[in-house]
Amino acid sequence: MARVCQITGKKTQVGNNVSHANNKTKRKFYPNLQVKRFYVPSEDKWITLKVSTRALRTISKKGIEAVLKEARLAGQVL
Repeated sequence: MARVCQITGKKTQVGNNVSHANNKTKRKFYPNLQVKRFYVPSEDKWITLKVSTRALRTISKKGIEAVLKEARLAGQVL
């Protein structure tokens, strides 16, 4: 799983570099991914996830257990 958020599923997008002369060349937009460790009290263990910064905000708001439950239902997390 290279450059894919394990919670939201965000991945690399493709676009164009556009010069002043309106020449277009392909480029990639990478998601802002961070490798973070989270403690899951119900399983009494630490898990390491590659998550986007948007997913970190979601985890801070809802909690890791609720986010993991939603992600597992959507098929994103192991």
